Amino acid sequence: MKRSRFTEEQIIGILKEQEAGATTADVCRRHGISGATFYKWKAKFGGMDVSDAKRLKSLEDENGRLKKLLAEAMLDNAMLKDVASKKW
Repeated sequence: MKRSRFTEEQIIGILKEQEAGATTADVCRRHGISGATFYKWKAKFGGMDVSDAKRLKSLEDENGRLKKLLAEAMLDNAMLKDVASKKW
């Protein structure tokens, strides 16, 4: 996955700038982003503070780690069932 040029803190700052009264087009032009990117960020980070965004990031990382552990456990379980079902 491509890493963003902007950190969560910067993204929230850009969203707050637009909420303060600047037009969306001006904010996008000033920061060099597209309108679609701005609205995608607004859907994900709208109404958040910096601490909320950091917590979201840590929860997403933990969720990915747990999904990987579950997939490995399911694979191990499937292999054990396969070995146990074979006739010797």
